[in-house]
Order: sequence, then C-alpha cells, then structure tokens
Amino acid sequence: MSDRAEKQTGGLAAVAGAAKQAPGRGLPPVHLWHPEHCGDIDIIIRADGVWMHEGSPIGRAELVRLFSTVLRKDPDGYHLVTPVEKLKIKVEDLPFRAVTLERDDGRLRFTTDVGDTVEAGADHPIVVETDPVTGEPAPRLHVRGDLWARIVRSLFYELVETATVEGGRLVVRSDGEFFALGPVGAGVE
Repeated sequence: MSDRAEKQTGGLAAVAGAAKQAPGRGLPPVHLWHPEHCGDIDIIIRADGVWMHEGSPIGRAELVRLFSTVLRKDPDGYHLVTPVEKLKIKVEDLPFRAVTLERDDGRLRFTTDVGDTVEAGADHPIVVETDPVTGEPAPRLHVRGDLWARIVRSLFYELVETATVEGGRLVVRSDGEFFALGPVGAGVE
C-alpha cells in the first residue's frame, strides 16, 4: 500500500472513529475543533448526493451519515474534521440534498439524504438562485454552519404548486417566515 493510500485509509478510519465518539448526543461540535490541515482525502460528494471514496460509492448509509456529522465548510473548502485531524474533500454542488418534505401547522420540515431534519425558518432559510449554466432555479436550504442542501426538483415543484403570489413573486411560508421561489412567469410557475 502506498504512503498516500495508507494515510487516506488511516485518515478515513480516524474520522469514522472520532465521529462515533458521541452517539446519541447530537452532532459533534466541529465548529469548536481547529486541528492542523492534514491533507486531502479522496472523497467526493457528487451533485446527485452520492459520496464517493477512491472512485467507488460509499455503500453504507451509516458511514455516510457518520461522515456528514463531521463535515464543515471553511473558507478554503469542505473538510472532514475531528479534534486532531482536518481532511479536505471535494463537493461538486452542495453537500446535502433535501429529499422529503412534510407540512405541519404552518411549517415546512425537510429531511436530507443523510438524515438531518430541518425546519425552514429564520435560521434555516430557503434560497432560490438561478443556475448560471442551465438558467433553471437552483433552490437550497440552510442545514447547519455553512452547510446547505440542494432541494430536489420534485420537492421544488411541490413548493411551487402550493405557493401564493405576493408582489409578483411566488412565495411559501414556514415558521412565520416567507421565502420567494421566483418571479411569476420566470419558469417556476
């Protein structure tokens, strides 16, 4: 095994081990950890939400969930962070995808592909921008820290179908906040 492969495998095991340290106690406090950068690890989160390691999908959902709990975005990119290691990974679009939606008493509750539940509101806004390549709406939802989830197309269409028109824009409401999905007649109706 090459030194690089050994370092990556060791780094992967160390990240998994650190993430397992606090089961059932919520998310690890990655915002408080400031280890030295240890290098890059060959993990890519594809735009379709698939986590890849050394060119192969990570097939165990539990492992992906575990890694997602120690993911952090810093000014220089995305990292898996433990108290003693910081390994840079690649993210093609956004690290998470919002894949289910529940409506409950004026609230929009999303679940991500890694199992996070996020209620849209002041702390977790829905933002819709236009994709510069396709020209189509690119909706996202704030999850935690500087981590966002791409709202999958089917959920976005569901939001559009239930939106109201206010001031020439399609809007949805959640937890007392309103979120613009786009102007009426701009391809989101």
